[in-house]
Amino acid sequence: MKKSVFGRKFKRDVDERKALFKNLVSSLILEERIETTEQKAKAIKADVEKLVTKAKKNTLKEGENITPKALKKMIESVAPRFKDRNGGYTRITRVGKRFGDDAFMVVLEWVEKAPVVLVNTEKGTAKKAAPEKKEIKKETPKKTAKPAPKKKEVKEKKK
Repeated sequence: MKKSVFGRKFKRDVDERKALFKNLVSSLILEERIETTEQKAKAIKADVEKLVTKAKKNTLKEGENITPKALKKMIESVAPRFKDRNGGYTRITRVGKRFGDDAFMVVLEWVEKAPVVLVNTEKGTAKKAAPEKKEIKKETPKKTAKPAPKKKEVKEKKK
């Protein structure tokens, strides 16, 4: 009898689960928002919040379950964004059910948007806005009609 077992398994072994969480966390950091199932979002939310706290304290190091690109972005742009906030860095928003298996789909995103950056160009200074949100649409069943079978052309023999 297993007691005090903590965490979600997702019918995966340890290595697969670690890889899944690493990819989800890295994607959230790099892309600012991800669409995933509700259970997966809830499973990684605590890990993401802890990583932001570590990055704010400058104790984040390599091997923290994120890719090197994500680590760099976390230290340079994400952590400074939340310097005045004590927690609650992410938001989970429901977007509906997935068509295939009726799993609840959610959007996991940062609470605060990326700041506007000024970019010097030849013509002058221009504003480069934060990355725009991609519009998320609910999956709908696609109606696919099978093409009508081709009629065989019969060549008439001349006598």
